[in-house]
Amino acid sequence: VNIVLVSVVVALAAVTGYLASQLRRRALDSSGLNTEVRVDTEGLVTAVKEAVDARVGKAAQEALKTNTELASRLIDERSRTLEEQTRNLLQPVTEQMGQLKASVGDLKSTYEKNKGSVDSLNESLTQQINELTSHTGALAGALKSPSARGAWGENQLRNIIDLSGMASYCDFSEQTTETSDEGALRPDLTVRLPNGAFLVVDSKVPLAAYLRMQEIDDTAAREAELKGHVKAMQNHVKALADKRYWALFDDAPDFVVMFVPGESFLADALRAEPALVDEAMRQRVVIASPMSLMALLLTVARGWQTTLVAENAKKVEEHGRELHRRVGTTLAAMAKTGRGLETATKAYNEMVGSVESRMLPTLRRFSELGVSGEELPEVKPVESSARDLTPRELDSGSESTE
Repeated sequence: VNIVLVSVVVALAAVTGYLASQLRRRALDSSGLNTEVRVDTEGLVTAVKEAVDARVGKAAQEALKTNTELASRLIDERSRTLEEQTRNLLQPVTEQMGQLKASVGDLKSTYEKNKGSVDSLNESLTQQINELTSHTGALAGALKSPSARGAWGENQLRNIIDLSGMASYCDFSEQTTETSDEGALRPDLTVRLPNGAFLVVDSKVPLAAYLRMQEIDDTAAREAELKGHVKAMQNHVKALADKRYWALFDDAPDFVVMFVPGESFLADALRAEPALVDEAMRQRVVIASPMSLMALLLTVARGWQTTLVAENAKKVEEHGRELHRRVGTTLAAMAKTGRGLETATKAYNEMVGSVESRMLPTLRRFSELGVSGEELPEVKPVESSARDLTPRELDSGSESTE
């Protein structure tokens, strides 16, 4: 609309200018006309100009009004369209907000319902943690005593033996006392191996320095106590090597197992001295943590199972041979009885034939003479015979009886 309005204004301005120029030129050309004519010409130009201006102003007002109304309608349509699009875009968000509100309400109600159980669970956990702390403190205090440490180590040893299944096979004995040139030696555990030998296990590992280290916060002091722990273990390895437990039993492995009742005891010592295990092996001492001792005892238990299976297989073979021999003897007796039955049947049939051919004719003559009494019963021979056994069983039976 603006473009049309501008085009109309420009066209009217051009027409007005053209008419004014034409009038001026004619005025100049007709110089002989009178003054009144020139005055009328200028008035005409002015009147035309005013008419054009009025027309242009009116056209501009009408175009502006039309443009304003059109713009208002367009703005209204765009506003309605934008409002509808906005509503469509916000509809999923509104639904999700409603769902979120419902979920939050459900969570709130659930929390209110479970608040009591959560509080009771927190109280129970707090009580258990306090009990664990007190028990840990009591255990740490008890382990400060050498006798208590020894009892705890033996208890750990018993638990591992039970878990490995060695107790059910009864292939271990605790607190066995053996005599050597140095006097009486009492290992903590002697594990009986399938070949009749014994494996010695010692659980008297020193832990005093390690326990002191756990109570210290200073890093330098902890390192010093850790070195003391390593030194104590090295001294205990040397003491076990000097006792030479493996020389007390025949066919025993030429080493002794030093049981450390805690994984952390050995792990921290190896962290401070990585060559500790190698040094112990050179002295015929095997340092074993609970897991490694468990693996060792499971291996021994597996060996015992294999040995028992082999022994049972040998016993089954012996019982099978004995059963075969006894069955052969029984079969031989059965064959002998069968032969006896056959002989008796043959003798019986011969006796029946003799009676029929020699005795019965004479008795029938008594009947003809009127001397006979009751009618004699008929005696028939035995036609069936005993069933023969196979020659293979008979041969085995005859060999067994011989």
